[in-house]
Amino acid sequence: MSTVPRTLRDTASHAESRVLETRLIGLSREEFATSVWGRVPLLTRGVGDFSDLFSASAVDELVSRRGLRTPFLRVAKDGDTAPESSYTSPGGVGASVADQLDDTALWRSFADGSTLVLQALQRTWQPVTDFAARLGTELGHPVQANAYVTPPQNRGFDDHYDVHDVFVLQVTGTKRWIVHEPVHPAPLRDQPWTAHRAAIADAARSEAYLDTVLEPGDVLYLPRGWLHAAEALGAVSIHLTLGIHVWTRHALARQLADSALALLREDAEMRGSLPLGVDGPGDDVDFVRRRLVAALAEADPAPLFHRARRGQARPAPLGPLAQLGALDDLAPDSPVRLREALEARLVGRRLATRVGWLDLSEEELPPALRVLDGGTHLAGELGLPFVERLLRAGVLLPAAS
Repeated sequence: MSTVPRTLRDTASHAESRVLETRLIGLSREEFATSVWGRVPLLTRGVGDFSDLFSASAVDELVSRRGLRTPFLRVAKDGDTAPESSYTSPGGVGASVADQLDDTALWRSFADGSTLVLQALQRTWQPVTDFAARLGTELGHPVQANAYVTPPQNRGFDDHYDVHDVFVLQVTGTKRWIVHEPVHPAPLRDQPWTAHRAAIADAARSEAYLDTVLEPGDVLYLPRGWLHAAEALGAVSIHLTLGIHVWTRHALARQLADSALALLREDAEMRGSLPLGVDGPGDDVDFVRRRLVAALAEADPAPLFHRARRGQARPAPLGPLAQLGALDDLAPDSPVRLREALEARLVGRRLATRVGWLDLSEEELPPALRVLDGGTHLAGELGLPFVERLLRAGVLLPAAS
């Protein structure tokens, strides 16, 4: 059996379900990848209606009926973030968690000009959950979704840059966006804009790269590092920001170095002590450098990369009661499907996923390959013991018949 990794091809990666080209950009995937991705902003007008993803009624439901806690919401005005205590309170009898959202306090802040930022919507709002999972699978990079709800004629944040790429989807209202070129191109996650305040302030006074008004249905793509500020105009503005937490060559270098260091742990000479009374690296640094270079040439960062990637996002939701029902009612004609966004990979006989790994028998390999190819399968065609095992592991889900 080949040990070449086999990557899951789930519903989110099927051509007919792709969301990048159909809902975010007016270019082909290839043109976007070669001319835009990570390089320059892209404004696409009139892509479509985003009300199926988010809306004003969704804001009201999340704020007033879902019992959300911090940090699922923050409040900002004129570049400052409000303290959490100013918009949270205990949940009442039987729910004495102290940091639940206080809808009255939030209303007063909003009426006073504050922007409400609903964070991590990929965890709290199902349409956004599904969309973010599909986009993340297509791009190969984790996706986070926030919503920004800004009163008329107000600005939530001053000029700044993000350490991730973003797609801005204007849902309702209009918002003016002013974009300037980077002062620190392609920042890493530990290189925030606050370290460049003076340079950003100077750049914000220069001629803008883009000064435009987004209307409902417009999409703006910004690579990480591009400066931006936005202000709502004549009505309440709601926009979704899809943050793409890109993998970088620097991250890959770190994983390569970690893999090399793991190899050097098995080298007795590298485990040896430096000379007595050492006060610096001395002559040993040349020896260590040679061994490190040799280990780098031998190291394989792929296992660390895929392990880290699996940890950067969550798989599609799993309902425990539906899962138990599927096990109780399991029969040869029971339809099942692979759980989406699992990042499943079969290496040899090990099936690695975001919910753990399973070592498969030789007999289980053929049905595993069928599962990885996507689609719905009947349990009897895959083998009832195999299906039961993957249902219990949370790898398979019951599918609609």
